[in-house]
Amino acid sequence: MLLSKIIKILDDWCPPSDAEEFDNIGLLVGELQSEITKAVITLDITDDVIDECISNGANLIISFHPLFIADPKTNEMDERINKYIIRCLKNNINVYCIHTNLDNNPLGTSYQLGKILSLKNQEILVNNENNNLKGMGSIGSMSHSINDYNFLEFLKDKLNLKYLRHSKLLDKKIKKVAILAGSGSFAIDNAIFKKADCFISADFKYHDFFKPNKKILIIDIGHYESERHIKETILNYLNKKIPKFACIIAESKTNPVNYF
Repeated sequence: MLLSKIIKILDDWCPPSDAEEFDNIGLLVGELQSEITKAVITLDITDDVIDECISNGANLIISFHPLFIADPKTNEMDERINKYIIRCLKNNINVYCIHTNLDNNPLGTSYQLGKILSLKNQEILVNNENNNLKGMGSIGSMSHSINDYNFLEFLKDKLNLKYLRHSKLLDKKIKKVAILAGSGSFAIDNAIFKKADCFISADFKYHDFFKPNKKILIIDIGHYESERHIKETILNYLNKKIPKFACIIAESKTNPVNYF
């Protein structure tokens, strides 16, 4: 199947215009007229993922996180990324990224995480000023209230987490849950404004844990852990739109964070 047709299907689903300005999405390596034999879906691009492509006879990587080719401050090439690009070119592997345009899809990354938690009546958490139908994050309700300590146990079980970080427990019930998959500290105030009982995201810094000020419980489940489910979402969408297209999820662990 032509790469241009696959990209058209993905772009119709999550238009590139919905991506954030800083993002490096779309076709990053390759040619639109490439004939694709098989695709590998991954959260990140690593040497192991490229190895999987080669061993599986795949010539397309669909990655959630993009390749950032140059440092915007110094305009210097990232040697690690440069090496990946060269390997892909040498092995005729195309690379396509779908990232914040999928985050900004109303049924995108955060909404899908909410589905795993069985949240009801999900709405957008952070509305786009220019288009109220687009925005990041999701906010919805649990089917019943649950004690905050038990909610943490619930999260660990549902999301298969060994560890998580959280602000001070307030011995309150959790019913209304806000989510922003990936780095979401910028949306703590949005979650408070919308009267969420807790806010689930990742990459909180030390001082972010002071921001709740007894108004909300914030929970950092890890960046990779908050987004890894989106690989299944992409696969399911492509299987629905192109049933006979060979597409698999990479088995390689791409999470750069390790725990001891």
